[in-house]
Amino acid sequence: MAFTAKILLLGSGELGREFVISAKRLGAYVVACDSYADAPATQVADESEVFSMLDGEALRSVAQRHEPDYVVPEVEAIRTEVLADLEASGFNIVPSARATQMTMNRDAIRDLAAQELGITTSTYRYAESLDEVRAAAEVTGFPCVIKPVMSSSGKGQSTVHSEGEFEAAWDYACAGMRGDRARVIVEGFIDFDYEITLLTVRHKDGVTFCPPIGHRQERGDYRESWQPVAMADGAIAAAQDMARRVVDALASGGAGYGLFGVEFFVRGEEVIFSELSPRPHDTGMVTLASQNLSEFDLHARAIMGLPIPQEIRARPSASAVILADRESEDFRYEGMADAMTGGADVRIFGKPVTRPYRRMGVALASAVDTDTARRVAGEAASAITISYE
Repeated sequence: MAFTAKILLLGSGELGREFVISAKRLGAYVVACDSYADAPATQVADESEVFSMLDGEALRSVAQRHEPDYVVPEVEAIRTEVLADLEASGFNIVPSARATQMTMNRDAIRDLAAQELGITTSTYRYAESLDEVRAAAEVTGFPCVIKPVMSSSGKGQSTVHSEGEFEAAWDYACAGMRGDRARVIVEGFIDFDYEITLLTVRHKDGVTFCPPIGHRQERGDYRESWQPVAMADGAIAAAQDMARRVVDALASGGAGYGLFGVEFFVRGEEVIFSELSPRPHDTGMVTLASQNLSEFDLHARAIMGLPIPQEIRARPSASAVILADRESEDFRYEGMADAMTGGADVRIFGKPVTRPYRRMGVALASAVDTDTARRVAGEAASAITISYE
């Protein structure tokens, strides 16, 4: 079979699914991997493999057997030391093994931003026990946010307002941890005006930024996002400068090409770095409606060394998630026609099992302004119901 590139995708959730579609449109051959069969991205990939990304030997064996042009991580829980070994032996890790190692762990990326690059962040400390959580909070004060150094989609994250909440927060963080690191970050709560994701594309011709994406979270996980978001020119420039410095620092050791989701808190014209993902971001699902090239298209193009526009514009658009409320393997979706009546689009992720608060799909809408788009997307998401047998 003739193809433009062979890609080994490590993790096959909804973001991976959209990436596979974008990569295949460019002629790529994709092998999608996940810890369970029939994961969303495996349903549209050319081949699939089922194994735990924390199984270093299995990871190494799959990479050596398929000999991909690019190894593209999509999950947080992964044996990053194996990726480093593979890169040293000639594999192209996206964006680089160092970037993957540092961003899969909140402590590493936070230390890089705050201590090495001098970028503004919240006050923070790390803890590996309940007693250390209490000590950290003496530095950060109340309220404070406690979350695992390795997790995703808000798992294990909580806001603590008093000492009596520490034990429950620690237990919740431990339950939500990915990988095998019993460590949390305790952050001073920032009274921000709003928070954004700045999609930052590092490619062969430089760095390109998408217009900022606003988003709203619940339980530490995104519920809706919209683009563009109104920001002062000075705040946008500050966010772009910080994002560029971080992604350039992470590029060391490899080409460093790809799309990064960089999160910031914004308070007036003050911009405060929060987190970074070296891959498409969940809030960036809105780009499926807002941009001519979605975040997945941009990631695929950058990885494969294809041209990226120097300027990317966005139509006023919004996304709203469709959530499950219980665990089940026997369910169906209803209300699709009602959801689309107002002009929205719906993307069902194809996950084979529901869980409480699990994202099962997203509603997308474009309109004359972001407020209208948010309303239409929200109404569409609410019109979709999941019926359980």
